[in-house]
Amino acid sequence: MSRILKQASALAVAATLVTTLFSASGSGAAAQEISPAAIQSPIPIPVPVTVATPVVQPLPSTAASGDSDTDTAAPVRGASSLAALVDAQASPADLSRELNCLAGAIYFESRSEPLAGQLAVGRVIVARSKSGRFPNSYCGVVFQRSQFSFVRGGGMPAIAKASRQWKNAAAIARIAHEGTWKSPAEGALFFHAAYVSPGWHLTRVARVENHVFYR
Repeated sequence: MSRILKQASALAVAATLVTTLFSASGSGAAAQEISPAAIQSPIPIPVPVTVATPVVQPLPSTAASGDSDTDTAAPVRGASSLAALVDAQASPADLSRELNCLAGAIYFESRSEPLAGQLAVGRVIVARSKSGRFPNSYCGVVFQRSQFSFVRGGGMPAIAKASRQWKNAAAIARIAHEGTWKSPAEGALFFHAAYVSPGWHLTRVARVENHVFYR
C-alpha cells in the first residue's frame, strides 16, 4: 500500500513540474528571454518608383523666307505707295555713275510725268540693259546713238540738282534698278510721247499718262 502511495505521489510531483514548465513558456517574461537575433524582420515589399520623364515639346519650325520677286508690286520697308517709297530713298548725292545715267534719262524724258510714268521710263532702260539687244549698261543704253533726243554730243544738258524733280528722278532710278516697285508697263523696251504716231510695228504694252510703251 505504501508502495502505491509513493508512486502516486511521484506522479503528482511530475505532473506539477510539467504544468509549471508549460505555463512559463507562454508568459511575457519567457518571450523577453528570446534572443533578438531569433526575431526575423518581415521581408520588405519593394515599392515601385515612378521616374517622371520630362515631355519635350518641339519648337515650331521657322518658315524659311523665300526669295522675293524683284518685279513684284509689293512695297519694301513698309512703304504703302510709290510716293512713300520715293521718300524713303537715300540722297541723290550717293548715286553711282550708272544710276546717274539712269536718273538723267528719267529726268529729261519724264520729269513732268507722275511717279508711275517716270518709273515706266526708268524700267525701259533697265530692261534694255538686260535684253541683249542693246548695250548692257545704263550709260550705254542712254548714250546709244539716235535713241534719246535729249542727248547732245554724247552728253546730257545741265541738270538742276537742287530741284525736287531731280530728287524724284534719282529716287525712281534706284527703285527701277532694284525692281522694288512694279512698273505699269513692265517688259517694255520702247516708248514714245502720246502726241506722236510713229507707226511702229511692235506690241503695245500700255499707255502711262503721256507715254505709250511697246515691246
